[in-house]
Amino acid sequence: MDKFHSLKWLEKRWRAWRRTILTFCACGIVAFMAWLGLPLSEQMERLMTEEPLALETFGSWYAPDGGQDTERWLEDLRGTKQLRIVHLNQNYTCGQESSVLGLMRPEEIETLAKQHPEWSGRLAPGGDVWFDEQVQGMSDICERDGYVGIDKKGYLSLFEGPPKEEKVIRTFFQLDVETMESALPTEVLEQLQNGIRIRDIEEYNSVLSTFSDYAVEASEGAMKPAGD
Repeated sequence: MDKFHSLKWLEKRWRAWRRTILTFCACGIVAFMAWLGLPLSEQMERLMTEEPLALETFGSWYAPDGGQDTERWLEDLRGTKQLRIVHLNQNYTCGQESSVLGLMRPEEIETLAKQHPEWSGRLAPGGDVWFDEQVQGMSDICERDGYVGIDKKGYLSLFEGPPKEEKVIRTFFQLDVETMESALPTEVLEQLQNGIRIRDIEEYNSVLSTFSDYAVEASEGAMKPAGD
């Protein structure tokens, strides 16, 4: 077992204990509120009844906005007879893929939007229409050649191929490199520099979970889309 996977095992044990402690504390708060006769908020009830969130939350933090108000941008389209290029942007848990759906009339675009209510749409400044779809899973690029590593600016990033090729797919968050170097074995740091191969969603989530403990506070270095 290599150093990184040993670290992941320890990380899982610690998170299991932390989850138990947090659950115990939450139950204590609920019991105390019930004893005082205070009603539980919807958020608290949800936390007590739902399964814990998966680490796919990382993806949702940095997914594109939910799109413009559907009725508003479709209304803007109805006011013209202009043909528009329609794009589909598929945001996977790991990776992203874009495609052109074709040249469409306003009524065709509206029909497409109604057929796919799970898509969020927007009218770009240049006149093109973009639809965004959130997909749970790995894109073809991730499955074929996905690596997580650190870029030249110290950001944890998803790469197509090893980090040395500098093909960034997504940038996650800035790492506190000094803290990380003092806390992690040299072998793990070398793996991060060379790129950690991502073969499935479980491994992707595990890597993000491990290195999120060394993220710079959001106010100091928030995650940013690749290429910004």
